[in-house]
Amino acid sequence: MLRGIAIAVLVVGIAGTAFWGYQEHREKTAVLINAENNYQRAFHDLTYQIDLLNDKIGTTLAMNSRSSLSPQLAEVWKITSQAHTDVGQLPLTLLPFNKTEEFLANIGNFSYKAAIRDLDKEPLTEKEYSTLKTLYEQSGEIQQDLRKVQHMVLENNLRWMDVELALATEKGQTDNTIIDGFKTVEKTVESYSETDFGPAQINLQKKDENFKKLPGEMISKEKAVQITKQYTPVKDGGKVKVTENGKGSDYGFFSVSIQNPESKLEASMDITKKGGYPIWFLLDRDVKNQKLSLNDASNKAIAFLKDHNFADLDLFESAQYDNIGVFTFVGTQDGVRIYPDAINMKVALDNGDVIGFSAEDYLKSHKTREIPQAGIDIEEAKKKVNPNLKVMDEKKAIIMNDLNEEVLCYEFTGVLDNDTFRIYINAEDGTEEKVEKLHNAEPVYEDVV
Repeated sequence: MLRGIAIAVLVVGIAGTAFWGYQEHREKTAVLINAENNYQRAFHDLTYQIDLLNDKIGTTLAMNSRSSLSPQLAEVWKITSQAHTDVGQLPLTLLPFNKTEEFLANIGNFSYKAAIRDLDKEPLTEKEYSTLKTLYEQSGEIQQDLRKVQHMVLENNLRWMDVELALATEKGQTDNTIIDGFKTVEKTVESYSETDFGPAQINLQKKDENFKKLPGEMISKEKAVQITKQYTPVKDGGKVKVTENGKGSDYGFFSVSIQNPESKLEASMDITKKGGYPIWFLLDRDVKNQKLSLNDASNKAIAFLKDHNFADLDLFESAQYDNIGVFTFVGTQDGVRIYPDAINMKVALDNGDVIGFSAEDYLKSHKTREIPQAGIDIEEAKKKVNPNLKVMDEKKAIIMNDLNEEVLCYEFTGVLDNDTFRIYINAEDGTEEKVEKLHNAEPVYEDVV
């Protein structure tokens, strides 16, 4: 009888294990399918946006009415912005694609600056028309290159998950059809480097995009693992994997993952090769019970930053999602908030562990700045604010404007009716640079009948 019970228990155990394995497989497959669908959508959206971009630039060349030209140029700017978003959603982090992104940004900046000026008083010059004609031809070439990639993707049923795998490993770096296609696009765009965008061109290398300007010596893979262990409770006895960024990419970083087979905790981190700075960090674990307040968690985040030598930062925003505190810190210098120098953090509200950390913007932008003198005082700037807004707080801040330029502003936080807003007034000329509506606390619907 005991033997029969033991056999029955064993059978149930095997069946349970098989069912658990099947469920795990189903969930993993669902995640992979969802990721693949998102990649496919972003790629085909990008191809469509480039088609549209070429058409819109061509339309501006045929226009004679300045009243029609301004909105058309604004449309070009909007399309380039959307194309940028689509590129950012593709698994191209380890593939050098910065020339194409820079080209799109330059088109956007050129069209935006032309669109917002008074074309009746300051019409497009012959040189600017020549630039538009060149951009039309160049966008047409990019369009054809992307269409070739699209044709191969559809004809051969290629998967973007294979691209992600190829980019993350040495194997397959040179023989992936999609990767080769995007390298062709990048090579095509690289030949456009001499295009004259006139006064509208912006130096997009203001940010240290490749982390080359960071202080410190080059680190080894072993050092990268040591640094990762300083950020995570997953330390000894863990399974360690280190991947170097793809060949040909200018971005210098190591990707490190540490997994503890007993606790099942896994930590992942990207670390700059120069100086060993954390670009981002993620600790994958469930946070089931809240034991700390959001204020307690913010103090944990502040202590964490100090312990890891991140200085001159102010807590800008905090929010709670389930049992996780989410915090944004921005840089400060001489009492001025520096919004480009931003760090985002996630803190578990059960024990105060930092489970998410992103310092990419901070590492690319941070430097000692020369804060310019304001052209107007704060009282003059306040007159530019909607008089119905009740101002609750005011300070100076450096923000990025629509042209990706840093500008000194007066920041006013105030209330209008039941909503809170931040208004940024240019400290040089009083222009209203940006208006942000702050999110109110989400209502709870569980008890609504």
